[in-house]
Amino acid sequence: MTVETTMTAPFPTQTKTPLIYKILVVLGMMTLMGGTLTGVMTYMNVGFTDTFLIDWLTSFLKTVLVMMPVGMGMMTLITKLVTKLMPNASEHKRNLVVGLNMAVIMESIMAFTTTANNIGFSNLNQFTHSWLQGFLAALPVGLTLITLISLTIKPKIERFLKS
Repeated sequence: MTVETTMTAPFPTQTKTPLIYKILVVLGMMTLMGGTLTGVMTYMNVGFTDTFLIDWLTSFLKTVLVMMPVGMGMMTLITKLVTKLMPNASEHKRNLVVGLNMAVIMESIMAFTTTANNIGFSNLNQFTHSWLQGFLAALPVGLTLITLISLTIKPKIERFLKS
């Protein structure tokens, strides 16, 4: 005589990702991107001087204060706009377009805050020249980083942030 017994394994419960993890991921990405780009821009503005590290750090911190709210809003708006304008394009292509647009817009703003911190507004010609020089020097770095991130990491981060 055998008795059949069945055990039901409980389904793992879906838990939402804690907000602190999402914040840490965003801060990590901002530190990587913003730190690298403001470093290049600071170098172009003032060179590698005795005060480079403090110039870079203050530029980076000011950029973070501006870029955190602006970056999140811009990424959302540009992603929605590209999705609307390119409904038949693959997600891969849309992510690339979003990434390239974000690189140019965000780097323009980063160059502005970095140049404002390092040069100031007393001489508008010098400010404009330094802004353009910092922007153009960091642009290839930013385009490379944002392209790699848009094609590989961005879809994963979006899924993670939605969880």
